[in-house]
Amino acid sequence: MRSIATTMLLACGLLFGSAARAEVVNVYTSANFAPLMLGDGRGIYPDLVSHMNSLHLEGYTFSLRYLPRRRLQVKLEEGSLDGIVIGMMPEWLADPAQEKYLWTAPFATDRFVLVSLDSRPPASRPLAPLVPRTAPTQCKPGAFAGASVGVTTGYVYPGLDDWFASAHLQRRDGASDEKNIEKLLLERVDCVIVAESMARYFMRTHKLNARLRIVPMPGPGTERRFLVQHRDERLYEVLAPAVRRLRGDAAWRRASVAYE
Repeated sequence: MRSIATTMLLACGLLFGSAARAEVVNVYTSANFAPLMLGDGRGIYPDLVSHMNSLHLEGYTFSLRYLPRRRLQVKLEEGSLDGIVIGMMPEWLADPAQEKYLWTAPFATDRFVLVSLDSRPPASRPLAPLVPRTAPTQCKPGAFAGASVGVTTGYVYPGLDDWFASAHLQRRDGASDEKNIEKLLLERVDCVIVAESMARYFMRTHKLNARLRIVPMPGPGTERRFLVQHRDERLYEVLAPAVRRLRGDAAWRRASVAYE
């Protein structure tokens, strides 16, 4: 009997010892808007982190954490960030050649759009009407000359600086995309620039399709990737293949479709 008990204790010890050795990886984001992050703990990023944990990637456990954009960037530049970053794009961190950091394949694509009130277009001529994702109408600088545009403090808009200058837009910084749209609804700004996924989700959940218009911004779309520091190359070698497989992952597709 003692032998059986001893064997069971050893087995339990091995089991819990293995669990204790699982490495917890902090996954940082500076996003604080829907559908990426929702107030109730759901959202694309929390759901994706949970999905990655369900894959049991060689003993790694991922824990999502929020960090304001400026602090996140400073810690990356200092090399003091204790984890990886979700939802970034190389151009946002001046790393278009992907040399400063290790980048996974994109797990989602998006683009910036300009949102205005349907009843109050910020232009000398009307904006294009709300159009389906498959048939975008590109906005032109002349249509927005002198308009005030809400942007999120600390956010980078690659490729749009020339557009801002040519349109003579008056930039107005706000705390978040949601706050900027709230200011738009109160007519405190003429338009706002946000990610298309955020704009469409916000309009759908708040039943604002009849009040707001969307116009795609010029330039290429954006890609959401995981950023890994070079010192964590072993983690990257495990994470990168898993991210590439997400496109064909039926379980992840079912989870993510709720935010479209």
